[in-house]
Amino acid sequence: MLVGNLNHIIDQVVKDKGIKRDVLVDALESAVLSAANKKYRNTRDLEAHFNEDTGLVDVFEFVTVVDEVVDSYKEIDLGEAREIDSEVEVEDSLGMLLEAGSFSRIAAQTAKQVIIQKVREAEREGVFNEFKDRVGEVVNGIVRRYERGDLIVDLGRAEALLPNREQAPRENYRQSDRVRAYISEVKMSSKGPQIILSRTHPGLLISLFNSEVPEVTEGIVEIKGAVREPGSRAKIAVVSHDIDVDPVGACVGMRGSRVQNVVTELRGERIDIIPWTPDPARFACAALAPADVSRVYIDDEGQSMEIIVPDDQLSLAIGKKGQNVRLAAKLIGWKIDIKSESIAKEEEQAAAAPAEEKDVVAEEVATSDVEEKETTEATPSDELADSIEVDSDNSED
Repeated sequence: MLVGNLNHIIDQVVKDKGIKRDVLVDALESAVLSAANKKYRNTRDLEAHFNEDTGLVDVFEFVTVVDEVVDSYKEIDLGEAREIDSEVEVEDSLGMLLEAGSFSRIAAQTAKQVIIQKVREAEREGVFNEFKDRVGEVVNGIVRRYERGDLIVDLGRAEALLPNREQAPRENYRQSDRVRAYISEVKMSSKGPQIILSRTHPGLLISLFNSEVPEVTEGIVEIKGAVREPGSRAKIAVVSHDIDVDPVGACVGMRGSRVQNVVTELRGERIDIIPWTPDPARFACAALAPADVSRVYIDDEGQSMEIIVPDDQLSLAIGKKGQNVRLAAKLIGWKIDIKSESIAKEEEQAAAAPAEEKDVVAEEVATSDVEEKETTEATPSDELADSIEVDSDNSED
């Protein structure tokens, strides 16, 4: 690689690897300079420059022109220097071209290794730059292998990681299977760019609807939020910016074709499509569908609400293992407490009972005060009557 025209090799690598020509030229210059420094054991001041005309990397040795040489590796006598350049003066820096063929085989091998390393680094940088702005996209890949439960997925130019924690329950893959996943993170590590995929992220659900529903792609229907319990159930809130377009109907599609495609991709995950509204009470009622709601009490300050449902709708509103109400609470972002009509009535009666008892006690206390007052007022009259009787007896005597 150190002899012969390198222009063709550079052009081929640029085409195959997608690396910028400047990056590769810098790598070649660094490689040749590294080999030269190794040959001369870093005792000389060397520079490497790629010659576009000859297609070679030229190595120059720079020495300082002096009257008396102290360091023969870095200095040159004025007389000897003028044999090379007649116009040179003392303290000038003189560059002399070295023969590339003078490098040893070890030096050439070192140059080759540096070139390979530079190309690899450039490839890694290129992959990172390509995928760093694609976070949030859904990509298709091919399963290559398992590593401790994690999937290695081939995306073409790069390999991505689908961690075990990001795989939906009951989803199994074999080598060469195609997989569709959401890019959740792209980061640069010591081993190169690391692309993290997810099959559990709510963004996967949103992206699938975006690709299946033209109204969403065009911005007529907006997805306001989505929550999932992967592999089991999901809820998605939609709103239409066109009064003539039903957002739920647009997402469901003709005979459920659009939503069914999404369900199939998510391996049978149930999806509830809910019309979004800015009124939290109405939104909560819609999010708890298919259960009916009797009434809603809202605490705006605490961002919580108490929802009363008919007795026969309680289990439907709560869902299996609390799934329905849990997803609804996540979707609207409020804390939800669900009660049946009978329980709510019992609590209301229990709360009303102390108030009634208090009224009875107050009435009894008031009655007691009246009786006591009457007794107190009657006592002087009796004493006066006794006194009159006594006086009457005395007068008879």
